[in-house]
Amino acid sequence: MVKKEYVVDEVLKIMDNVKNVRNIAIVAHVDHGKTTLTDSLVARAGLINKQLAGEQRMMDFDVQEQARGITIKAAYISLGFAFDGQDYLINLIDTPGHVDFGGHVTRAMRAVDGVVLVIDSVEGVMPQTETVLRQALKEKAKPCLFINKIDRLINELKLTPEALQQRLVKIITSINKLIAMYAPPEFKSEWAISVEKGNVAFGSAFNKWAISITSMKRFNITFKDIIDFCSSGNHVALCEKSSLDEVLLEMVIKHHPPPLTAQKYRVPTIWKGDMNSPDGQSMVLCDKKGQTIGVVFGVVNDEHAGEIAVARLFSGTIEKGKELYLASRYATEKIQQVAIYMGPDKVLVPSVSAGNIGGIIGLRDIYVGETISERPIQPFEQIKHYSEPVVTKSIEAKDSKELSKLIMALRAIAKEDPTLKVEINHETGEHLISGMGELHLEIIEYKIQVEQGINIVTSPPIVVYRECITGGVGRVEGKSPNKHTKIVFAVEPLEAAVKNAIDEGTLPEGKPKGKAIVEDLVKLGVPREEAKRVIHIYNKNMLVDDTKGVQYLNEIMELVFQGFEEAMNLGPLAKEKVMGVKICLLDATIHEDPVHRGPAQIIPATKRAIYAGILGAGDYLLEPKIYLTVQVPVNYVNNVITLCQGRRGQLIDIQQDDEVTNVKFKIPVAEMFGMSNEMRSATQGRAIPYQEYAGYEPLPKDLQVQVVKKIRERKGEKPEPPTARDFLDL
Repeated sequence: MVKKEYVVDEVLKIMDNVKNVRNIAIVAHVDHGKTTLTDSLVARAGLINKQLAGEQRMMDFDVQEQARGITIKAAYISLGFAFDGQDYLINLIDTPGHVDFGGHVTRAMRAVDGVVLVIDSVEGVMPQTETVLRQALKEKAKPCLFINKIDRLINELKLTPEALQQRLVKIITSINKLIAMYAPPEFKSEWAISVEKGNVAFGSAFNKWAISITSMKRFNITFKDIIDFCSSGNHVALCEKSSLDEVLLEMVIKHHPPPLTAQKYRVPTIWKGDMNSPDGQSMVLCDKKGQTIGVVFGVVNDEHAGEIAVARLFSGTIEKGKELYLASRYATEKIQQVAIYMGPDKVLVPSVSAGNIGGIIGLRDIYVGETISERPIQPFEQIKHYSEPVVTKSIEAKDSKELSKLIMALRAIAKEDPTLKVEINHETGEHLISGMGELHLEIIEYKIQVEQGINIVTSPPIVVYRECITGGVGRVEGKSPNKHTKIVFAVEPLEAAVKNAIDEGTLPEGKPKGKAIVEDLVKLGVPREEAKRVIHIYNKNMLVDDTKGVQYLNEIMELVFQGFEEAMNLGPLAKEKVMGVKICLLDATIHEDPVHRGPAQIIPATKRAIYAGILGAGDYLLEPKIYLTVQVPVNYVNNVITLCQGRRGQLIDIQQDDEVTNVKFKIPVAEMFGMSNEMRSATQGRAIPYQEYAGYEPLPKDLQVQVVKKIRERKGEKPEPPTARDFLDL
C-alpha cells in the first residue's frame, strides 16, 4: 500500500491543475452500494488493500455506521489517480442513503459538480433515488449512472439475457424521465444517460467488476461473458478482465466536468451577485489568484481542533494566516490551519486552491451555508433542505450539574447537522430536539450519551404539527398594554404558488433585498403593487406593509417584525409554528413619546392582533406525512394494505414486479410509531419499508379537538384553546 504522506503530496501537486480536478458525490437509495463502490476508488488510490475493497467500507468509519451497516453522515476524501498518461484529482463525497440523513446529501450537492447515481438492479428506482437525483439536478450537478448488483439478477433471479436487458433498459428509462423532469432546461438532452454515451456502467461493487460501452470494446468483453462468469461464480477473473475502479474512473473523468467548466453555469445559480464584477468573473474562471470566495457546506467537530469548516472554494486560495470575512456574522476570522480529508483522517496542508474542497480550522461560530471571502460580498443562496424535522423529543440531563455541558453539546451537534432543530427554553428548563425521524434522534442521543459522556433522559417521540388558516379576516386591531398604541392587521392565506416557491428555495426568506424578489413575486401571481410592499418572509409566512403616511412607523418597525416572528413561531391554537399565512399591516396609531412605544408595548400589540386574526380566520392544524413504499411478496400484500389503512394510510400505487410487489402509501408520521414491529409480524419479516418526506396536510376535523387539547396540556397551557375575543380589548 502507498504511504499516506505520498498520497497527499500527489494530491497537492494535481490540485492547482483545475482541468484535471473532479468534484463528485456518490448518491443512492439506502443499501444500494455507495460506500462499497467508493472502496474500489480508495483502493486504487492506494489507501486500502484492493483485496479488502468492498468489505472494508472505509468511508463508514463512524462507530454507529459500522454497527448499523448504514452511512449516517457524508464523508470526504481527496484521491489522486493516474489515467491515460495524466494525473487527476477526485474530491469525493460519500453520502448517506437513509431518508433520515437526507440533509447531508443536500449539503454535499452545493460542493460538487457531478454525481454518480448508484441503483440496485434488483430493487430498481426507489423513493430516495428520485429525491437525491432531484437535489443534484437542482444544484446543477451532472449525473452518471452505475447499476449495481448485476450478479444478483443472474444468480438469484435467474434472468434470461433478454429479461436482463429489459430490466436494465427499464432502469435507464426511469432515470431519463427524472432527468427530463428535473434537469435545468439547457441540459435536459445533454445530461440524459445512455449506454452509447458511456455515462452508464453496470457491475458488482462488492465483487469489484464493472463494464461500460468503452470497457466492452477495450477489454473485448460481452454481456454473454458477464453471464457466464457470474453463473460460474468466477468474479475474480471478471475483475481482472474489467475492474470496477478502471471503469468508474474513466466514466468520472470523461463525463463529469472540471470546476473550470462547471462553475460557468453553477455560480450564477447559487450566487445572485453581479456576474460581470471582478468577484463574479473570478469565480466563473475558477481563478486561484482572485479573491478567496467559498461556501461552507459542512461543519465537523474535532476533539483536538474544535470546529472545522469544510468548504468548496470557487475562487482564490485558503492558507494559514489569511483572514476571512464571514457574511452572516459581519466578522473577520484568521485561518489557523488548512486541511484536506482522507476519509477518517484530516491531513494538514499548506493551502487549498480554487475549484477544490478543504477544511478550515480557526473560524469560530461557523455555520453550514456560510459565505467566506476576503472582503464583504453578496452571500451565496441558502442551502435549502427538502425535508423538515417532523419528530421531537424532550431531552434533559440526569444530573443538573451537566446541564451546561448538555446545552453546549446540543449547540455543537446542531451546527454539524442543520436538519436537527434544537429549542432551549430557559424559562421552563425544557430542551427539545426535532429530527427527520426516530433513527435520526437515536443517533443524536448516542452522540450525547456515548461520545460526549452525558447521562440524559428523553421523552417518547412527539410529532411536530403546524398551524394554518382556512379563510381571512379583513381588519383586526391590537392594542398595546398601556392602550397608547393601536396596530391594525388583515389576515389571509398565502398564495399556494408563493408557498411552494418558498418550499423549493426559489423564493428566499428574510427581509427582501433588491428588486429581484419583486419580479419573482409577480411571476408567482402577486400583484406588482403588493409585491413591492412585502417587507418580511418568515417560516413560509409573509408580512406586507399596506399603510400610508403613518407617523413613527419606521421607528417601531423592527419591533413589529419581532412580534410577527414570535407569533409565527408559536401559533395561538396549540403553540405550534404557523405556516402559509399572509399578514397585512393596514394602519397604526403610535404614541409620540418613545417611552410609551418600547418592546413591552409594540410586541404584545402586534402579537395580539395577529393571534386574533388567525383565530378569526379559522385556525387549524397541519400534520406531517410521509410516503411509505413497502416492497413485499405478493401473498402478503393484503396484510400490508390492511395494516397501513388501519393507521390512516392512503393507498397511492401498487406495482407488480415478478414475485415482489411495491405498495405505496401516504401515511401520517403520528401513525408510524411502533409500526415496524407490526409490519414484521404481518409479513413474517418479508416486507422492506422505505420512507420519504411528503409534506404537511390538514389534520382530519374529527381529530383536531383531541390533538390540540393533548398538545396544549403537554406544553403547560389550558386545555381549551383561546378565541379571537381573548386577544382583543372589547
